[in-house]
Amino acid sequence: MNGEVVQGTLAAAGTMSLWDLFWHAGFIVKLVMMGLLLASVWTWAIIIDKSMRYAAFRRQLNKFESNFWSGQSLEDLYHNLSERKTSGMGALFVAAMREWKKSFEKGARSPIGLQARIEKAMDVTLAREMDDLESRLGFLATIGSAAPFIGLFGTVIGIMTSFQAIAGSQQTSLAVVAPGIAEALLATAIGLVAAIPAVIAYNKLSADAGKLGMRLEAFADEFSSILSRQIDEKLAR
Repeated sequence: MNGEVVQGTLAAAGTMSLWDLFWHAGFIVKLVMMGLLLASVWTWAIIIDKSMRYAAFRRQLNKFESNFWSGQSLEDLYHNLSERKTSGMGALFVAAMREWKKSFEKGARSPIGLQARIEKAMDVTLAREMDDLESRLGFLATIGSAAPFIGLFGTVIGIMTSFQAIAGSQQTSLAVVAPGIAEALLATAIGLVAAIPAVIAYNKLSADAGKLGMRLEAFADEFSSILSRQIDEKLAR
């Protein structure tokens, strides 16, 4: 008799696929699994999109720095960039130059006030650029911290289902307990599948965004110094 039970259990386990576990799971456990799967898909979409955007942003910074330090006049560079949508260092440069031109067109006489307005314009643009770089990273942090607990919730529900099956059948054989336990473990596994890439990607992408932000801040400080010297020379004349 015991041999027949073991053989039956092994046969059932052999035909128990992941789809079978999902299909036979309870309604709440299914919702948990589906929510975690959707979160995992969206997580990977953000990871791929951000990785591509950061790579393109990095190339754009390198190209702008090459043009900026090539000896081209600031007026010519501003004329070329102001005619199209810019981002990164180009956006900082255009914002500073636009404020520079507006101030001198209105007859600016205070170098301190002009310098403050230029720095304020670059600070606002820098904040906008950083918001764009860091957008949707909060979702990765949320999934990384919450997904294991959501999966654990599905695990608890699955185990409760197993105990209810035991109470209803008055049997404690492995064949009765195994499906509910397997469903519970699957919910936990899906939670980890969603959380682990999200945590790794959040740390990596946050570090990349920080490095890009540092490059923008360094350029803003350096360009502010350049304009400060030019303001002194222009007002002195």
